[in-house]
Amino acid sequence: QVQLVESGGGLVQPGSSLRLSCAASGFTLDYYGIGWFRQAPGKEREGVSCILWSDGRTYYADSVKGRFTISRDNAKNTVYLQMNSLKPEDTAVYYCAAAEPLTIPTLSIPYNYWGQGTQVTVSS
Repeated sequence: QVQLVESGGGLVQPGSSLRLSCAASGFTLDYYGIGWFRQAPGKEREGVSCILWSDGRTYYADSVKGRFTISRDNAKNTVYLQMNSLKPEDTAVYYCAAAEPLTIPTLSIPYNYWGQGTQVTVSS
């Protein structure tokens, strides 16, 4: 059974950092890309970042470039999203998702599997 489980969300002040985790189980990630998406209340879902499991190539949306870093731990089947210099506009539910097959890092295709989401709130 394919499963993606996010963790690491919370309430932080502007300028703070958080690290989100996405633990994958039930499938082999070799040909997958793992993406992070977010959705704020009243807004459409937005792609944030993605990584190719095979070679670690990454992609970032302009809104997070230079502040967020995506990485993977092959041994733990886990993808991380390190979020620094957080802003109130980063407040959203963050979802991780998996897409196969993926040969270039992109958020512009349908992702097959989704986690349940984790809330990130940036507020003073």
